[in-house]
Amino acid sequence: MLKTTLLFFVTALAEIVGCFLPYLWLKKGGNIWLLLPAAASLMMFVWLLTLHPAASGRVYAAYGGVYVATALLWLRVVDGVKLSSMDWLGAGVALLGMLIIVSGWRTT
Repeated sequence: MLKTTLLFFVTALAEIVGCFLPYLWLKKGGNIWLLLPAAASLMMFVWLLTLHPAASGRVYAAYGGVYVATALLWLRVVDGVKLSSMDWLGAGVALLGMLIIVSGWRTT
């Protein structure tokens, strides 16, 4: 379960970076060359999703919970926004949902 969770966090980071770099280019006047590492990051995101042993729908559902938590951590660390108690609660609920889904992978 720990390996799966860590893989989800790396996957989420790859997706967020792949979307953040074009944002920097489009909204913040960044260099167009940011699109190259963005594309590479999104390709890595897709590849990382294929490393899970469950059916794709289950992987996507469980991944969603980790993505929520990772996006909130990105908001705090990169954007410098202080998270509210509701942000933390929502991240916890999302991660609990992921854990419930992943724990069922063994029984199917």
